[in-house]
Amino acid sequence: MIKQKLAKKENVKENALSSNMKFTILAIILIAVFSFALTPITFQNDTYYTIKIGEHIQNYGIDMEDPFSWHENLSYTYPHWLYDLLTYWIYALFNMQGIYIVTCILSIILGISIYVVNSKITKNQILSFLITIGVMYLLKAYIAARAQLVTFILFIWTIFFIEKFLENKKIGYAIGLILISLAIANLHVAVWPFYFVLYMPYIAEYLIAILGEIVFYQKAQIFILEKRCKHLNKKLIKSNEIKRTKIQTKLEKLETKLQKYKTTSDRIKIKREQYNENPYKIKLTKNDNVKWLIIVFIICIFTGLCTPIGDTPYTYLFKTMEGNTTQNINEHLPMTLIQQTPVIITLIIFLSVLIFTKAKIKLCDLFMISGLLLLMLYSRRQLTMFALMGSIVLNRLLNDMFSRYNMDIRDKVKYLVKPIGLIFTISIVAIMSIHFYKPKIGDPYVDETQYPVQASDYILANIDLKTARLYNEYNYGSYLLFRGIPVFIDSRADLYSPEFSGLSDDIFMDFINTSSIGTFYEDTFEKYGITHVICFKNSKMNMIIERTNDPHYNLLYSDDYFVVYERLTDQMQTETQAEAQKETQIETQTETQIEAQ
Repeated sequence: MIKQKLAKKENVKENALSSNMKFTILAIILIAVFSFALTPITFQNDTYYTIKIGEHIQNYGIDMEDPFSWHENLSYTYPHWLYDLLTYWIYALFNMQGIYIVTCILSIILGISIYVVNSKITKNQILSFLITIGVMYLLKAYIAARAQLVTFILFIWTIFFIEKFLENKKIGYAIGLILISLAIANLHVAVWPFYFVLYMPYIAEYLIAILGEIVFYQKAQIFILEKRCKHLNKKLIKSNEIKRTKIQTKLEKLETKLQKYKTTSDRIKIKREQYNENPYKIKLTKNDNVKWLIIVFIICIFTGLCTPIGDTPYTYLFKTMEGNTTQNINEHLPMTLIQQTPVIITLIIFLSVLIFTKAKIKLCDLFMISGLLLLMLYSRRQLTMFALMGSIVLNRLLNDMFSRYNMDIRDKVKYLVKPIGLIFTISIVAIMSIHFYKPKIGDPYVDETQYPVQASDYILANIDLKTARLYNEYNYGSYLLFRGIPVFIDSRADLYSPEFSGLSDDIFMDFINTSSIGTFYEDTFEKYGITHVICFKNSKMNMIIERTNDPHYNLLYSDDYFVVYERLTDQMQTETQAEAQKETQIETQTETQIEAQ
């Protein structure tokens, strides 16, 4: 009987392991399909300058100067030099198709990484799968051929290494954290400071736990009394018989007081330990491995020195926050929560579980999700970090809730790997994937409605770029420089602010004011000596030029989306008018001669 029971238990374990393995394979395949479906085919503007900068690094190295704008002496920090170089190598070997394929691969790796990290930390495959699908949906607008896609992957693994290092203090996880810091400092220095933000909730919880012990366990008083007793013991040895009696009496009083404090402290400690086993809402734990994590944190700070871009890792964020670029770029603006239905739903789930259930949350998780929420409201691009790191917090919170209500959904895996469960799960993900991928079928890598493809052909063939000073708009400047056309501005916004450019002129704000007609465009063009202008056909500037028949602008090129003008000075305008009159006279004479004949 005993052998039969043991055999049954072993069979149950084997079946469970088999079901878990089958579900893991299923989840990874479905997440890969969904991640692929979310990946856009058409490239964003940053991809174009990334390729060109990578080519420049390949040919000339990192010279800390910008080679693509016609503005002279612009300093450039190459904030993601390694990603730029790697992207150029892919482009040189496989063209645009290679970049698209690599972006798909990175998107798939990101989705799988979110699932694996969640399932490893929480041991719940079903919740990890569902949360991963939700996170990838939230991130769909940020999946692009940009350096941020790589750093998303590195950030989610950062949390995994931190959690595992605190669990068992293995040196391998510490080395992994150091290598990730080194990679981010070279791949995408703009987000390198955020890497250290991920440590803060764990360190803060540890410090609060220590402070709590000092306050509640009266460690400060006990420490002072122990020091005083030790001091009196030393005096007792050296003192004569007359003083010894007084010191002995005083020492006995202190020792009695010390013992009283220790007894009270032990009693409080027992009560707090009992409370911490089942706290009301927030679980506070003191993990002594955090001391070693702090050492890893300090070591990682010095990885910023292991780059070819000088002190940029330490100064880039400060200079960016000091400038005006974050106040005028859409993804840096504060989030309008009412416009973000998925985020509202996520927050409702968090609050509902915390308020209306028995679930408890770790203090470090509360710090993490609260901090990320504030960052997200301050800058909408931080939705990415809220979704990535919040996935682990939400997963852990839901697991705690289910366990307190004796609802173990982990054993439901066996139903999902059966035929009906497989068909249902695959069908749902397939429908979602088709929904997101179908509208992109046939999309080009370069969207000619957003980027001046034909206009660039005209400019290259008809305008002397060695002497021209072309005014262009922000969103397609990267494509122009990709085509080898020197630009007024492009989507490397920081480059054109005084904090980075080293110039007194704020090129970025001059563009913002000109494009919004806050400044008359002719004043800006006069300031920078503009000779040619390219703009969207439906831009405010072009509408004014067309409606007023501005004589300073000679239309050279026009298509369905873009126009190119030659800007005429007063002298050039006079010469043009004279040439036009001369041509008119010649035409009139010719017509007169024909009539006479």
